[in-house]
Amino acid sequence: MRIIRFDNKGWRTRFNRGFDVQNVARAADAFAYIWGDAHPGGTVLVGYDTRYQGNVFAEVVGGVLASYGLHAVVSDAPCPTPALGWSVAQDDQAVGAVAITASSASCEYGGISVRGADGGPMPDEFYEVATQIVSSTPVCDRAQVEHANLVGPYLEHLKGSVDANAIANWAPKVVVDPMYGAARGYFASLLEELGCQVSQIHGAADTNFGGLHPSPAEPWVDKCEQAVLQAPGAFGVAFDGDADRVGLIDELGTFVAPYRMASILLEHLVNERHQHGRVVSTYSCSAYIRRQAARLGCPLTAVPMGFSRIYHELVEGDVVLGTEELGGIAIPSHLYERDGMYAALLLVEAVSKRQASIRDLVQEIEDSLGTMHHVSKNIRLDPASIQSFRNILPGLNLQEVCGRQPIYVGHADGLVLRFDDDSWVQLRPSRTESLVRAHAEAPEVQQAEAMVEAAYNSALQRLPLW
Repeated sequence: MRIIRFDNKGWRTRFNRGFDVQNVARAADAFAYIWGDAHPGGTVLVGYDTRYQGNVFAEVVGGVLASYGLHAVVSDAPCPTPALGWSVAQDDQAVGAVAITASSASCEYGGISVRGADGGPMPDEFYEVATQIVSSTPVCDRAQVEHANLVGPYLEHLKGSVDANAIANWAPKVVVDPMYGAARGYFASLLEELGCQVSQIHGAADTNFGGLHPSPAEPWVDKCEQAVLQAPGAFGVAFDGDADRVGLIDELGTFVAPYRMASILLEHLVNERHQHGRVVSTYSCSAYIRRQAARLGCPLTAVPMGFSRIYHELVEGDVVLGTEELGGIAIPSHLYERDGMYAALLLVEAVSKRQASIRDLVQEIEDSLGTMHHVSKNIRLDPASIQSFRNILPGLNLQEVCGRQPIYVGHADGLVLRFDDDSWVQLRPSRTESLVRAHAEAPEVQQAEAMVEAAYNSALQRLPLW
């Protein structure tokens, strides 16, 4: 049998490399053992996205959970992961949930992840125990499961959480791109009920995602950008495969960087919804977030990459918004997890209450905060070199990059250098792949690109293998 090792996101692998009924049952068996021991008879919800055989895998997981005496409730239709998390948080009997999803990965991948009783991610310790106890042989026990509509109540909650009158009065034009994923049909219908003028693309049932990676980022949002240009006055929202992240396209068909989108949402939460508290972001998030938080009087807490670090701050309290670098936004007054559909709905509310375009809101942000450009690059190394890279970074203190001296050097998440104009560069070896993830931000794109290259080359020269 294939070795299953869980990381802090669960387990993900290609269908042709072991994501099959037998191995999904083995993973579910480990989860069931932990929950069954700690919460006998507890309820566990099971959802799935629109990938290949998602409903089949969900039935397998539910059957294994039920065989341990747990009350397994399986979604009766494809279910966005935020809807699953919200459903868990609303159910006093629920001890957790299992999502069959590989999120933004391509159609060749299957995945399985777990949510806790509050709808947020499970602690690393849960996955560590699951890895230790996962069965090495096929798991055949199954028991009866219950089926339920886990999406309808969630959508009703979303509908009731915004200013429906403001949205109906402004009736914005919105292009919705679910990227063939779990948001298909749901979000477009919700906006129509609220009085928006809606068109949807990539909404058919297609387990191959039409050849797309269901990731709301360039270049995968190209079709959404084109659809926006063909619908004058519209803006676009695109969701990843399980709808926990959202991408935004303005009325000119231009992709809005996640940090600009998060800045718009933060201003809406503070000024229109009168919510206040800390802003939590990863180190690789934009200086825009720092500037916007300071402008709005919100203390900023920066954490290493990984949503689980943001989650720990959310549950501590006094947080208005948590954001990561790839479009994941969590608003704890709603859910201790990322929710792309809720974030998109708040954007619709923001333009409606302001009676402004997304382009106008972006321009206001730039006028207030200045212009910054973010650059990301993944650099692949061989396994020996990547291990050497991990070894040298904690002691690496670069004195200059592109002829400039940093005013701050940090090692909490790889290597982070900050400069006096708010520009910065980060080098972070991946924990799971032979990659160095490099990020930089500066007032000019060319400057950010040069900082990435200079910092990486300086570090590379110090590798023992070179």
